[in-house]
Amino acid sequence: MGGLQKKKYERGAATNYITRNKARKKLQLSLADFRRLCILKGIYPHEPKHKKKVNKGSTAPRTFYLLKDIRFLLHEPIVGKFREYKVFVRKLRKAYGKAEWTSVQRLKENKPGYKLDHIVKERYPTFIDALRDIDDSLSMCFLFSTFARTGKCHVQTIQLCRRLSVEWMNYIITSRSLRKVFLSIKGIYYQAEVFGQPITWLVPYQFAHNHPTDVDYRVMATFTEFYTTLLGFVNFRLYQSLNLVYPPKLDSKAEVELKTESEEDYAMDSESYLEKLAALSASLARVISTAEEEEAELDQFPADGEDVEALEAREKQQKEQEAHKRLFEGLKFFLNREVPREPLAFVLRCFGAQVSWDQSLCIGGTYDITDQTITHQIVDRPNVDQKYINRYYVQPQWVFDCVNAKLLLPVADYFPGVTLPPHLSPFVEEKDGDYVPPEKLKLMALQRGEKLDREEEEEEEDEEEEEDEDNDEEEEEEEDEEGEEEEDMDDEELADEKNLKNMEKLKAQGKALSVKVTPGKAKIENKLRTEQEEKAEEKRLAIMMMKKKEKYLYDKIMFGKKRKVREANKLAAKRKAHEDANKAVKKKKTAKNQ
Repeated sequence: MGGLQKKKYERGAATNYITRNKARKKLQLSLADFRRLCILKGIYPHEPKHKKKVNKGSTAPRTFYLLKDIRFLLHEPIVGKFREYKVFVRKLRKAYGKAEWTSVQRLKENKPGYKLDHIVKERYPTFIDALRDIDDSLSMCFLFSTFARTGKCHVQTIQLCRRLSVEWMNYIITSRSLRKVFLSIKGIYYQAEVFGQPITWLVPYQFAHNHPTDVDYRVMATFTEFYTTLLGFVNFRLYQSLNLVYPPKLDSKAEVELKTESEEDYAMDSESYLEKLAALSASLARVISTAEEEEAELDQFPADGEDVEALEAREKQQKEQEAHKRLFEGLKFFLNREVPREPLAFVLRCFGAQVSWDQSLCIGGTYDITDQTITHQIVDRPNVDQKYINRYYVQPQWVFDCVNAKLLLPVADYFPGVTLPPHLSPFVEEKDGDYVPPEKLKLMALQRGEKLDREEEEEEEDEEEEEDEDNDEEEEEEEDEEGEEEEDMDDEELADEKNLKNMEKLKAQGKALSVKVTPGKAKIENKLRTEQEEKAEEKRLAIMMMKKKEKYLYDKIMFGKKRKVREANKLAAKRKAHEDANKAVKKKKTAKNQ
């Protein structure tokens, strides 16, 4: 027998993977640097299909990477920068130890650094690719911007994250790209549509954060290092697309409006400018101040029937979207000091409203509480000391619910001190058979244009009571009629017996019998019912004729559907029981008051 002997674990899956320790040795990096490099380059461990084969017969737990990914890292320029930084740290430590302060100063001035621009371009070849992956970047930057300056992460990183997040919010306001808002336990979820891409990000609430100690902030800081570079690129391109100045600057008219005597000694010019930008109350400056662009209209090219229908549907959708963008246009809001200022200012400005607040609360307020043109004041207290007759007083939830409903909801349900309706998630879409809460059904009716006022609802309840009374009367009448019919039946039976006796007498006498003809009644067929019966019969026969495998799958699907219906019925029953309990409590209260 000739030929080379095939050795074990030298071909197939075993050659496609490499352990983490071997990869580190290949790259000559420490574990921290290796992890950092993998995060920046977007390389992650892989779980082999046949772990024992890849692990050369061993069952010990090991982390595996694809060999081609590690080879890809061999020629990365940042690896050289990591080594330079190691040398710098060693030299700096030595200089400190010898108390050579001139050397320490010189080394600090020549500290090696690196840029991640080439990695961003490498990972995202097109701008749309970067937009599709911007969700995590935004969530991380908004999270870091809320961090206290305690030393867990660099102050410069926190400041950079804050600047980038403010730039992003200002772009969303100017482009009116916001679509959905949801207040959850974790924070506020926003969804915007930028260049046709839906982008969702999470913003934590502005509370005093007690950050957990069991989190590795170095790993998070590495992710943030890459994400800030990516978001900087994206912001620059987005500002260019709207002909805005980057870094953003306030419009000269808006800046004059914001300038007040109390702000002159507020802080340094650079700091106050950043604060004014972060206030989100003023419009941004453009590169060339042009007149407002005319709204682009869709060209209409009549083609086949289907194409025309699709075009009409798209036009309708676009009109709805334009109306949604101008939801709060022409309205003037004033925020009380107890409500969350930034999220409300951001959402209201995204939909065309004017917003202001007390000057002592934050820089950037454009008008005072005494302004007679204010239409809505957002309050989160049960009572307001001084009320103005020409404005509505609403709770903050009204703003977010209006945005999700795409219409201005009745303010009566959101007055101060009123128990608020449930805040429904706009990200949940109910399918057939799912439980739909009554609040969602009311909202859908409002969106269709069916305005149900409280008076109308009361009238409907009165009508239902009247119908019940009428039904009772009808039932009594039917019972009386049935009694009369029974009496008539008895009379008919007696008449039939007499007729039979007469016929027998005539037969005995041999006389001819007279035939009596009675008119028949036509049987009216219900076409819909017959069609339904036919379909049900066809379905029953089709199920009977199914093959075993198909029948098994069909049963599985039907079981799932039935379970959904059962769950929906359970939720509906729970809701009914809850409402009944509330009604009983209300009745008791009213009885006590009386």
